[in-house]
Amino acid sequence: MIVKEVSAKTILSKSKVSDYTINPYVGCEHGCTYCYATFMKRFTGHKEPWGTFVDVKANAHRLLEQEINKKAVGRVWISGICDPYQPIEKKYGLTRKCLEILLRHDWPVVIQTKSPLVLRDSDLLRNSQKIEVGLTITTADDEIRQIFEPNAPSVEERVRTLDQLHSAGIKTYAMIAPLLPGAENLPQHLIEKIDFAIVDRMNYHYADWVYRQHNLEHAMTDTFFAARKAEIADAFGREEIPCKLLF
Repeated sequence: MIVKEVSAKTILSKSKVSDYTINPYVGCEHGCTYCYATFMKRFTGHKEPWGTFVDVKANAHRLLEQEINKKAVGRVWISGICDPYQPIEKKYGLTRKCLEILLRHDWPVVIQTKSPLVLRDSDLLRNSQKIEVGLTITTADDEIRQIFEPNAPSVEERVRTLDQLHSAGIKTYAMIAPLLPGAENLPQHLIEKIDFAIVDRMNYHYADWVYRQHNLEHAMTDTFFAARKAEIADAFGREEIPCKLLF
C-alpha cells in the first residue's frame, strides 16, 4: 500500500447526497472492483491501480476546526469517496478526530462504512441522538463478496457490527448497494439490527469484467435488479423495517 501524507485545502465539502461530506482520505484500501470513487484518479494524478494507494489528509481535523465555525449547520456524510474506517484509520484516527469536532458542535452526522473499526468509536456514537451509522452490505453470500470486494470485511463481520451498534442504542442502517447476487437473502440477517435500509442497483460499469469473468452476466440486467428489488422490499416490509429504494 502506497501511503502519502498530504495537506488538504478544505475538508467540509458540499455534497449532492447530504449537506456536506468529509473525506479524511483519498483512495481506499478495500479496493472494491465496482467503486465509483476511482474517478478521483483524474484529479489526483495517481497512476497506481485503485486500492493500492491512500493519501492521508493529515490536517483534516485542524481544517475542520476552522471551517465549522464559518459554515451553516448541516448534515455531514462521512464519507463520500473513501471508507472512513479503512485500516489506515487505526494509525491516523482522522475520522475519530473529525467526529469529535462535529459532535462537540452538535452537528448531525451520517457514517457509511464497511468496517467493524467503527465500533472503536462507540463511546462517541452512543452519546449523540444526531448520528446514524450505516454498513454497506452488498450481498449475503460471502463468496460473492470475495469476488467483488476481496479486501473488504466479510459479510458476517458487517452484520455483527450492525448488531453491536444497534444494541448500544445507536441508529443504524444497511446500505444494500450496489445490489449483488445474494442480496435478496440479507433481510433475514438484519432483523432487529437496523432501523432502516437503503437499496440501489449497480450504476457503474467498472466491474463489468468481473461479472463476465465469473459468468454472472445475468446479474447485470434490468430484469435481475427489478426482481431482487421486489424481493428485498417485500421481505423488509413483512418485518416493518423501512426500506428506501433508489431505483
